[in-house]
Amino acid sequence: MPESAQGAANVLQTYYALIEQGDYDAAWALRSPSADGPAKQAFADSFDRYAEYHAQVGAPSEIQGAAGSLYVEVPVQIYGRMQDGKPFSSAGTVTLRRANNVPGSTPE
Repeated sequence: MPESAQGAANVLQTYYALIEQGDYDAAWALRSPSADGPAKQAFADSFDRYAEYHAQVGAPSEIQGAAGSLYVEVPVQIYGRMQDGKPFSSAGTVTLRRANNVPGSTPE
């Protein structure tokens, strides 16, 4: 995650744009290897039920620091249409984390 709050929101925007384009491998690569959630193939398969998938990324929070990491919260609304034509919408907050240049951290 870039070191600015807006940089973090830009990464999230890229993540959702990749999903919208169907590039699930590239979207998966932006996730943390230790992130909770489905395995890579299950992640890609989870989008089969959508005919359209879009996201609106909001303004990020200020950067918070704790235990050698930087955190930014970004509101996101996802919306679109299911394969059966029914619309869907959901809103929530995504928390992005970046290691704060502690010993053993890498640029990733």
